[in-house]
Amino acid sequence: MNVLVTYASRHGSTAGIAERIASQLRVAGLPTEVMSVDKVKNLHVYDAFVIGGAAYMGHWMKDVTAFVKRHRALLAENPVWLFSSGPLGVDIVDKDGRDVLESATPKEFDAIVAAIHPRAEQVFFGAWDPHTPPTGIAERLMKFAPAGKAALPAGDFRDWGAIDGWAHEIATRLAGLAADSRSAS
Repeated sequence: MNVLVTYASRHGSTAGIAERIASQLRVAGLPTEVMSVDKVKNLHVYDAFVIGGAAYMGHWMKDVTAFVKRHRALLAENPVWLFSSGPLGVDIVDKDGRDVLESATPKEFDAIVAAIHPRAEQVFFGAWDPHTPPTGIAERLMKFAPAGKAALPAGDFRDWGAIDGWAHEIATRLAGLAADSRSAS
């Protein structure tokens, strides 16, 4: 079962998560490629997909959203897992008592889930280095505004144990699907 882990990443945090997931799938014995969505040429050579994107201000990156929309028919016919990265900090509950990872689910996920029926969706904490150049107007404003420093805490908040665990769950499900298809043949 050939797996593609593809992603859109602005500063590299999401790319790092995608690389880690791909590495764990390879350790589990699954042939896996990892590349950004803008480098993917042929989806037909893959049997399963893990698709990730950074989320900013509640929205999944446009590149990854467009990728899923463009390939939704093929993705709907195959096992797919979605992930997002973005929340920063160590608090798992926000000031209103909501789960930070749940409330950081990109707004696009509802429509995407309805269109392609992924096996699971996951949100991971991200990372931000304040020394990287801002990539857009909103990021510039957040970086230099006094309130922005609190909203954009610097650091790597990715939970590698959670990422590895999720990759292991994917590997287990894919192994089961492969076994089911062999027994059906």
